[in-house]
Amino acid sequence: MSVMQRYGKCKSVVKRSKKYLDEALYLKLFKDGGSELNVRQQLNQFIKSGKRVYKWEVGDTLKKLRQRKLYQPALKLSETMAKRNMIKTVSDQAIHIDLVAKARGIVAAEKYFVDLPESKKNHLCYGALLNCYCKELMTDKAEGVVEKMKDLDFPLSSLSYNSLMTLYTKVGQPEKIPSIIQEMKSSNIMPDSYTYNVWMRALAAVNDISGVERVIDEMKRDGRVTGDWTTYSNLASIYVDANLFEKAEGALKELEKRNGYKDLSAYQFLITLYGKIGKVYEVYRVWRSLRLAFPKTANISYLNMIQVLVNLKDLPGAEKCFREWESSCTTYDIRVANVLIGTYAKLDMLEKAEELKERARRRGAKPNAKTWEIFLDHHLRNADFKLAVDCLSEAISIGRGNGEKWVPSSETIGIMMKHYEQEKDVDGAEEFIEILKKSMESVGEEVFESLIRTYAAAGRTSAAMKRRLKMENVNVNEDAQKLLEAISEE
Repeated sequence: MSVMQRYGKCKSVVKRSKKYLDEALYLKLFKDGGSELNVRQQLNQFIKSGKRVYKWEVGDTLKKLRQRKLYQPALKLSETMAKRNMIKTVSDQAIHIDLVAKARGIVAAEKYFVDLPESKKNHLCYGALLNCYCKELMTDKAEGVVEKMKDLDFPLSSLSYNSLMTLYTKVGQPEKIPSIIQEMKSSNIMPDSYTYNVWMRALAAVNDISGVERVIDEMKRDGRVTGDWTTYSNLASIYVDANLFEKAEGALKELEKRNGYKDLSAYQFLITLYGKIGKVYEVYRVWRSLRLAFPKTANISYLNMIQVLVNLKDLPGAEKCFREWESSCTTYDIRVANVLIGTYAKLDMLEKAEELKERARRRGAKPNAKTWEIFLDHHLRNADFKLAVDCLSEAISIGRGNGEKWVPSSETIGIMMKHYEQEKDVDGAEEFIEILKKSMESVGEEVFESLIRTYAAAGRTSAAMKRRLKMENVNVNEDAQKLLEAISEE
C-alpha cells in the first residue's frame, strides 16, 4: 500500500516554488514510518529547512497526528506555524488548546486559554476547554465553563453535552444525565449515536433496563439518528451485565446486521460478548468471518480471541489459535503469549508457562512487567516468597510499556510484609522495602507499621527508625508508635 493510499489524498502541492517543501507536509513527516521518534525527526528536519507549506497542509497534518495520538509533534508543529505568523482561525485555537492539554497537561491548557485575547475566546475555545476538564474528571471546573458559556449566550454543541455526560458517568453521577438530555431537547440540539449510547449507559448504571429499552425505542421513532453497530454493542453489553443473555444475543444479531463495512472493532466486540454469554459456536463463527475480512489478522485480534477461549475454558482451542498465530506472526507479541502463560500459571502448569516464556524470548519477545506479575502471583499463591520477590524485582526494573513505573498492588505488598512479620525476618523486610522504593516515592504508613512490628517480633532495635519515619513524612498509628518507642531504645 502506498503512502498516499495510507494517509489519503490531499490538494496538489506540485509546481510550487522552491521556497516550499517539495512534497506534502504529512508525507514528509511520515516518510520513515508512523512512530513518534521518526515523526519528530522528520518534523525537526522540516523546521530547520525553513521551507514553507500551505496552511491547509498544516491543518491536514495536525488532523492526522491527532488521530495517531502524536500530540507532542502536533503541538510543536502548531507552535512553529504560529511563530511563522501563520494566522490561526478560531477553530485552530480550539485545536491548540486540546493539544496543549494532551501534551503538557491541563494547567498549561488553562494558561493558554486565559492568555488568549477575549475576542478569540469564542464558543469553540470554551468547548475545547470544557472537553479538557471533562477528560480530567474536573467536575466543578467543567460545570463552571458550561455556566460561563450560558452567560455569554454561547451555544453548546452535542459534543459538549456528550463530554459532560461522559464525565458524569465516570465520576459516578449518572443521575444527572437525564436532565442534560432534556436540556438538549429543549435547545433543539439533536442527539447523535454517542449521545444515545451514554444515555443508555447512565440508565444501566442505576439498573433501569426498561429505561434503556425506551431510549432505543425513542431513537428508532425519532428516525434522525440511525443506530450503528456501536449502539447495539452497547445494548448487548448492558444486557450481558444484567444477565439477560437471551436479549443480549438478540442485540448481537442486530449488531452483525449493521456491520456492513466490516469494522474490526465490531468483530472483536462480537467475539468478546458472545464469549460472555457462553456461545462458543458463535465465537468461532465470528472469528472465521473476521479472518476472511482481515486475512492479515492483527496480533490484537488473536489476543482477544485467545483470551475469550481461555475464559470459556476451551484451553485446547486457545492453544490451537495461539499456534496458528505463532506460525504466521511477523512480530512476536509478548502480550499474546502472556494470555496462555497466565492460564498455565493459574492451572499450576508452571513448566508449560516457563517453557512458553523462554520460547517467546527466543523469538525476540522479552518478558514484560505483566509476564513477571503472572509468575509473581503464582509464587505468592504457593507461598514461595523468595521467587515472588525475584519476579517483583524484575517487573519493577522493566516498568510499563508506556514508560511509567510498574507498582505492585497494595494487596501484594501486604502479603509480603505479613510474611516477613510472621517469619520475624527483619533483613528480608528491609531488602523488600528497598526494592519497593525503586517504583514508589513513599512506601506508606502500613509498610512501616509492619516493619516496626517485624523488628519488635524479632527482638531487634533500630536507633534510626524514628529518623527514617520523619524523613519519609510517615505518621504511624498508636500501636505502632508504642512499639517504635520500644525498638528505638538502645
